Amino acid sequence: MTTNQLRQKYLDFFRLKEHAIVASASLLPENDTTTLFTGSGMQPMIPFLLGEKHPLGTRIVDSQKSFRAQDIDEVGDNRHTTFFEMLGNWSLGDYFKQEQIPWMWEFLTKVVGLDPNRLYFTCFRGNEALGIPKDTESAELWQKLFKEVGIDATITDFPERDGMQNGIIFYYDEKKNWWSRSGVPAKMPVGEPGGPDTEMFWDFGIELGLHEKSLWFDKPCHVNCDCGRFMEIGNNVFMEYRKTEKGFEKLKQRNVDFGGGLERMMAAKIDNQDVFLIDLFEPMRETLQALSGKKYGADHTETYAFRVVLDHLRAATFLIADGAPPSNKDQGYFTRRLIRRSVRFAQKLGITENFCVRAAEQVIEMYHEAYPDLVTKKASIILEMNKEEEKFRRTLATGLKMFEMMLQSVEDSVAISADEAFDLYQSYGFPIEITEELAREKNVGVDMAGFQAKLKAHQDLSRAGAEKKFKGGLADHSDTSVKYHTATHLLHAALRKILGEHAEQRGSNITPERLRFDFAHPTKMTPEEIKATEDLVNAAIERDYQVSWQELPLAEAKRLGAIGLFEEKYGEKVKVYTVGDPQGMPEADPTATTFSREFCGGPHVEHTGVIGHFKIVKEESCSAGVRRIKAIVK
Repeated sequence: MTTNQLRQKYLDFFRLKEHAIVASASLLPENDTTTLFTGSGMQPMIPFLLGEKHPLGTRIVDSQKSFRAQDIDEVGDNRHTTFFEMLGNWSLGDYFKQEQIPWMWEFLTKVVGLDPNRLYFTCFRGNEALGIPKDTESAELWQKLFKEVGIDATITDFPERDGMQNGIIFYYDEKKNWWSRSGVPAKMPVGEPGGPDTEMFWDFGIELGLHEKSLWFDKPCHVNCDCGRFMEIGNNVFMEYRKTEKGFEKLKQRNVDFGGGLERMMAAKIDNQDVFLIDLFEPMRETLQALSGKKYGADHTETYAFRVVLDHLRAATFLIADGAPPSNKDQGYFTRRLIRRSVRFAQKLGITENFCVRAAEQVIEMYHEAYPDLVTKKASIILEMNKEEEKFRRTLATGLKMFEMMLQSVEDSVAISADEAFDLYQSYGFPIEITEELAREKNVGVDMAGFQAKLKAHQDLSRAGAEKKFKGGLADHSDTSVKYHTATHLLHAALRKILGEHAEQRGSNITPERLRFDFAHPTKMTPEEIKATEDLVNAAIERDYQVSWQELPLAEAKRLGAIGLFEEKYGEKVKVYTVGDPQGMPEADPTATTFSREFCGGPHVEHTGVIGHFKIVKEESCSAGVRRIKAIVK
């Protein structure tokens, strides 16, 4: 079984359980200003978990592309990756524990073929103070399934304190067995949904937990320790709570949210805890070995470098395809960082020639069937990847010259100052680890304490700016955000009318203070074009069009003139919002009965007249061939 086959078997399994298969959403969230990236399969589903009707019904299955920037510095061990695929199935107020747990048992043991004797499960211990009970139902369901195959599965508590206790099913507190986007209940904002979960683990062998070099050798081994013996491969979240000002209350509907790491599940299938040995990495791994003359797995330091490159270039390929080319801000900053770290760690392997394009091509080849958009965007991916590698190799050369100049002033102070190290990092893009390594070779030090202080001050300043920038947003469903969201539909239609149908949406970002809209257009808009766009949007607002939605087959929605960037995530049936008469054809003309029709998940105002006066405050370049408008309503 290949990893691509495993993904398809999962989708087919739940399709037979009457689930609608939906395509992965973009790595760049639509209309969610609370985060830069889609970091879980749950993220795009939040409106439907809260009760909004999904166009395809109450049973959904997909494999969601995910990216977690916070894990960049964790990559290098045998299981952390920044990019991964999350197999997901959802019950939106439909089935619950009694169905989901047996289905996952069937999938893991019969479809994937994992040995039940090496599966372990955890459940929520409960929290009396929050009024949330212990999840004995899930534990007993797992126990019953073990019994059916002749295994006496003991249920135990406090494994983090007392170890395995010969158990197979364990209770943990909310730090381990509670799930929401924001973590434990105490950190959840009001309005956020969450719930207890039951997690699934694969046992790679008791000898890993007893290794004398393990940091955990003298501590109790349990499924959530870090000795390397166990790997989490799946997680059933039973999302039935929502945080309120007074505590937790039950949602209007009980939901199931399963998330299973595709790469980790495949590692369990091949019974090797190194996810970088699954087949999806094989072509790139072999290329790196050929270019470097080094063998993956032969040396710990070199294997660490291999893993960084393998992970980072796969992630960068997908990020560029989804609209985040390398840049100095927002999502593109992380794409740039991934490529630059890849080049640096490839140098540790002795690779000094350009190689990123070859790696990206191999990523595209391995994923082209599951993600055909990689093929259609291949030229852009190759262009951006090559451009960034070339630029950083020049940066390395410049940084090395600056470093040599700095060495001349080090004789008296015997250390490169914090100012000098930070200048290399900030002005020349010179990674601090390179500065440290070069300094060691010259037997001089680096003021790392001072550098970290400067870096923290810089990060705090950047974070404060980001928090201001991303404060609020459509995710809070505030009245102002909803007005701005509807205004983006009017703007999109107006731009296509004024500039031409090529002016398609490339992204949006909405806060209660303003809207930001990215669209395809090769040149700067003229003052006359900006004024004409404003006038057209305001005319539609003044017309006070009705705003309504309907569910339609995808082909029918397109026939009726629906536009939009995000139609692909809905599958064969879509939700369409119409500004004006839902029976008419959109014309982006305030004298017409129908102004616009667009694929969208909502929410929107009921009438355009409540939006207010629309004003474009800035029009600028976003990236090659993409312009950006910032606008406000008064």
